[in-house]
Amino acid sequence: MATAVNAAKARLKKNQLAVGIGIRLVRNVDIIKVMKAAGYDWLFLDLEHGVMSIETAAEICVAAQDSGIAPIVRVPYGELAMATRLLDGGALGIVVPHVDTAEEAKEIADKLRYPPIGHRSVGGGQAQFDYAPMKMGDFIKKAHDNVLITVMIETPKAVKNAEAIAAVPGIDALLVGSSDLSVELGIPGENGHEKIQAAVDKVVAACRKHKKFPGMGGAYSEELLSLYIGKGMKMLLSGNDLPMLTAAARAHQVKVRSMVKVRGKKK
Repeated sequence: MATAVNAAKARLKKNQLAVGIGIRLVRNVDIIKVMKAAGYDWLFLDLEHGVMSIETAAEICVAAQDSGIAPIVRVPYGELAMATRLLDGGALGIVVPHVDTAEEAKEIADKLRYPPIGHRSVGGGQAQFDYAPMKMGDFIKKAHDNVLITVMIETPKAVKNAEAIAAVPGIDALLVGSSDLSVELGIPGENGHEKIQAAVDKVVAACRKHKKFPGMGGAYSEELLSLYIGKGMKMLLSGNDLPMLTAAARAHQVKVRSMVKVRGKKK
């Protein structure tokens, strides 16, 4: 029996960068091979801001498991029932947005972790184990070790409670959502602002104290990625498909149009 390796969690356990790419626009399994070839460790399938269905997300998750790139899904706020279905359907990780308190984090761990940590229902065979029959105890232990449960820190209240959130058993990572946090702090889009940096420092310190993985999203420029890697961020959402495609397409058409101008000057 083979077990699908969660490449993101494996790298994080070794204190290595786990570099992810957001998938919001593309809704087919081809994106797995594309992003694996590009060198990414995990897919961030965005069901909060994208229109991808749970069925499509599950198909991508199952297909990704044998490709060495971890399928991790962000569910909409409060959709923990959807999260458990996605875990049963092939996701190797769940990201829950807008978690402000330890009480909220405890509810997430309770719903997404099997006993004795939580009370998630056992749904039988799973794709990550090739649907092979297993002893219940072995199944629960392997699933617990392989799954990555992440909560997003996106408000001043969440930053204030970062240490208490990090202390919750069953939560693996705290991911700073710098875009929403910048809006909440009254500095929209200033993801390198000293207030965001101070929040990052607090989250990283909380993660280090409680042996959790610190993550960062929304800071996509080379300058900001370098800044936050330097501050200790390990689980990096380094961009997403929509702006990458738009930027590459725009840059290419600008080059093509400039060729016409150059040829005109030569004449």
